[in-house]
Amino acid sequence: MKLRLLAAALAATVVLPLGIANAADLEVTHWWTSGGEAAAVAELAKAFDATGNKWIDGAIAGSGGTARPIMVSRITGGDPMGATQFNHGRQAEELVQAGLMRDLTDVATKEHWKDIIKPSSLLDSCTIDGKIYCAPVNIHSWQWLWLSNAAFKTAGVEVPKNWDEFVASAPALEKAGIVPLAVGGQPWQSAGAFDVLMVAIAGKDTFNKVFGDKDEEVAAGPEIAKVFKAADDARKMSKGSNVQDWNQATNMVITGKAGGQIMGDWAQGEFQLAGQKAGTDYTCLPGLGVNEIISTGGDAFYFPLLKDEEKSKAQEVLASTLINPKTQVAFNLKKGSLPVRGDVDLAAANDCMKKGLEILAKGNVIQGTDQLLSADSQKQKEDLFSEFFASSMTPEDAQKRFAEIIAAAD
Repeated sequence: MKLRLLAAALAATVVLPLGIANAADLEVTHWWTSGGEAAAVAELAKAFDATGNKWIDGAIAGSGGTARPIMVSRITGGDPMGATQFNHGRQAEELVQAGLMRDLTDVATKEHWKDIIKPSSLLDSCTIDGKIYCAPVNIHSWQWLWLSNAAFKTAGVEVPKNWDEFVASAPALEKAGIVPLAVGGQPWQSAGAFDVLMVAIAGKDTFNKVFGDKDEEVAAGPEIAKVFKAADDARKMSKGSNVQDWNQATNMVITGKAGGQIMGDWAQGEFQLAGQKAGTDYTCLPGLGVNEIISTGGDAFYFPLLKDEEKSKAQEVLASTLINPKTQVAFNLKKGSLPVRGDVDLAAANDCMKKGLEILAKGNVIQGTDQLLSADSQKQKEDLFSEFFASSMTPEDAQKRFAEIIAAAD
């Protein structure tokens, strides 16, 4: 079914349940500023504007690490926006505990979010002391290796089917003047790549013991030592990337300047915007072609408490709009992510998105580290891997520091 037909069918059967008496302008802050992200967020704005309200875009460039402190500062400083993006997990925990964020339990109950939002861990991440404080908008999985088919053709080697084959192809890529692995300079990119390597190489149980149970002994043990060896290979393969933003690294793959990139499924938005076709121009390997497991992290919108009654009503309408099936289809097809609803038809999805949907249907999922670690612990991890990828720190020294972070994690 073509997207426009699907959207028309949904529009005919679904009515936004929360009407408004008076329209309001609502500032929405987020960090979606790449080409693919901007195309996706425009779908959210269009859907909200169709309710009679007005989406006032508050995009903040520089990804979450730059945007979140600005968002938090505004809320704590008495200058709240109408709604703000955070990742699924504990990033807004302290704001909620301080009484600065709006309780959405009434909206969620009226619309049966507990019945339609899958997996349940998404709404669990929004729930503090039995109350729901956010509206999940997508499922983003980190566990992907994106490969440029053209780069491997230039290098004269077959497109790899797994991580080991990719590592083995690095000399041929380098000989052809191609950077094997594109990694941008933002700390979250190298930390995220390590997390992906952990699931692929050490497996789901080890990942959960380290990040879920905060098991220092496992973090310091032989299974994680193998992961640090792989991270060392990734570090060597990424030399010469010389870019900062994640989408710049993705563009290296799109243009054949890099062989591959470990990045979340949001990279699909960039391939789509560039007119590239999955399976023809690029290849996607979930779980690095080793362990087909994906994380159920992603994005949710939180709503700061506002004194303006009309804007407060508009917040409810926006929360409802984000979960609406028509919005879920339009947004996630552009974003490259999976919908949070288990009852929408994504027949228009590309091959890579379908792989993600199949893995999700099988239940081969883990929670994201944003859901398992506090923002402070996550920042410490990011700092470590930023230093590791930019220096000659030994894998042994890096693992020792990593185990210390896990031991102190909350």
